[in-house]
Amino acid sequence: MFTPIQTSLGAWLLFQGSSGLLVHNGAVFGISSLISGSVFSPSRDNVPIIAGLVSSILPVYLLAPSLLPSYPAAPDSLATAATTFGVGLLLGWGTKNGRGCTSGHMLCGISRLSARSIISTAIFFTTALITANVVGGGSNIPPCGPSTPCYTAMSPSTPELAFISGAVILSTITNFFIIPKTFTRTETCRIAFAYIAGLEFGLGLLISGMADSAKVLRFFALPTDPSRFDPSLALIMAFGLGPSLVTYLSLEPGQSLDKDKPAANPTLAERWRLPTATVADIDWRFVAGALAFGVAWGLKGVCPGPALLRSFLQPSWGLVTVSGYFVGNLF
Repeated sequence: MFTPIQTSLGAWLLFQGSSGLLVHNGAVFGISSLISGSVFSPSRDNVPIIAGLVSSILPVYLLAPSLLPSYPAAPDSLATAATTFGVGLLLGWGTKNGRGCTSGHMLCGISRLSARSIISTAIFFTTALITANVVGGGSNIPPCGPSTPCYTAMSPSTPELAFISGAVILSTITNFFIIPKTFTRTETCRIAFAYIAGLEFGLGLLISGMADSAKVLRFFALPTDPSRFDPSLALIMAFGLGPSLVTYLSLEPGQSLDKDKPAANPTLAERWRLPTATVADIDWRFVAGALAFGVAWGLKGVCPGPALLRSFLQPSWGLVTVSGYFVGNLF
């Protein structure tokens, strides 16, 4: 169902997590590289973010469990396990070689006006759209009900709205007031905010619907079955990507430290850590990776961040998918 309020406020939390990491720690919130790095090269820059992302499940579970996605059944046969493993493999190989996914390229990259990220997003989004509608004639896109179109708007319940509003208000106060006024440029503060950024981003995924694979697939449904089309995720562009773009343009990152322009430097770090690759660095592996990720996204509606959350909510699915993901990361 179309969830304009939930998705808009969830997108604001995605913005808080991703742009907060940029403003305060000087880094890009590329979830695929953070997940891989936390396993293959764990550090104080990636593990706290992943810990925060995963821990976002707990407050939702305790205070607003109705916001947790209802997932399809986990693999119950060798054939379904092999298919699930294959999707994980595509996710891992695709995001490694494509150098990112929906967070690093679409949310963070486009908002930084990165031509490379714009190209990648165009490739994997188009591929996902085609895949979702071509495979099985779009039959893998679940309907919302026998007589209810998926574009029918649905408002949050009172408990849901109270939880979402509280999360949005608390994250906004934290990012805009508490961090700048009370945190300092120390490693401890950077680690603490890395965890907070992961927590905010995880809440954003759950509240916005990005963690719900069925909701993502319904966003691709318009070409073949408008009754299954859920426009919710378009609001992420408005309330997640839009504010991120404004933030980036106002920061003018990349300038050297200058005491006369303190706003041009990260709040908690001495320097920016931004991607340096350009369009000139695009090669066949980059294009093939974006295509592979797009196929995986269009087949099952999952990308790395939501897949990680689902792995904790549905461990049997997660074991197979994450295994495929990390095998794909080896090549």
